[in-house]
Amino acid sequence: MLGMLVGVLIIVIILLAIRLTKRSRQLAYIHQKLAGILDEETYERLLVFSSDAQIRQLLADINELLDYAHRTGARYANQEKEIRNMLSNISHDLKTPLTVVLGYSETLLHSSSLTDQEREVMISKIQDKAQEVLRLIHSFFDLAKLESGDTELALTRINLSELCRVKVLSFYEMLTNQGLQVELSIPEGDFFVTGNEDALDRVLDNLITNAMRYGADGKVLGLLLEQTNNGEVMLQIWDRGKGIPEREHDRVFERMYTLEDSRNRLYHGSGLGLTITKRLVERMGGRIDLRSVPYERTSFKVTLKSR
Repeated sequence: MLGMLVGVLIIVIILLAIRLTKRSRQLAYIHQKLAGILDEETYERLLVFSSDAQIRQLLADINELLDYAHRTGARYANQEKEIRNMLSNISHDLKTPLTVVLGYSETLLHSSSLTDQEREVMISKIQDKAQEVLRLIHSFFDLAKLESGDTELALTRINLSELCRVKVLSFYEMLTNQGLQVELSIPEGDFFVTGNEDALDRVLDNLITNAMRYGADGKVLGLLLEQTNNGEVMLQIWDRGKGIPEREHDRVFERMYTLEDSRNRLYHGSGLGLTITKRLVERMGGRIDLRSVPYERTSFKVTLKSR
């Protein structure tokens, strides 16, 4: 009996030794493979077939951590690319009006044959371009404050129906001069929302201006205000212009993003308007969505909490 007991203990010890050796080899392989993945910055995952539950759990945790690291790296790379594009666009947007200012100012300084009328025209153009630069700088500053959280929006009960009527009226002459038909759909009863009047005024300005700039070829600009089934209030600014390609829908709210042809003089924009609009809507507890079918209907829908 004693001999049998000793034999069983020896077998158990041998099995444990084999198991520990196997685990040691697997851990060494995991260490080596993980070091290679980190050094080469590949997107591999650790694949080790093991009957050891603890090894399998360790592998699952490591792979989850690798996934997180790769997602973080991808976000960082996208942010770097976005910053480079933003700096390039800022340079373009500032350089263009400043070049005009310098050109006219140099002409005014060095040309003695200009008439008073010509000087007045040049001074007026310098003033316009200087205001353009100032507006752009204010947009950068406003967006920086919104994204840093330094801007506090006091939320109150706002009559969105009346605000929309006043805003469309302020744009009406510009819209008609541009040959745009206005389709207004605001129910007689007023809709009240939780928001900030200045922020909502900025949102309406940005969305209407955006529709005028990019949707003018559709010859129609519409504003729709209605209550949703769940009691929220939806504001929709729409047009029948060239629209936005589906592949671009997820990017239109990015900082400094503009469509390719918006860098020419006809469609020129800073690429900050929609970004600021989205930040303001979110700060008021709302959301903004885009739907676009070229030359049929392109709409930006802002949904806010009813109050």
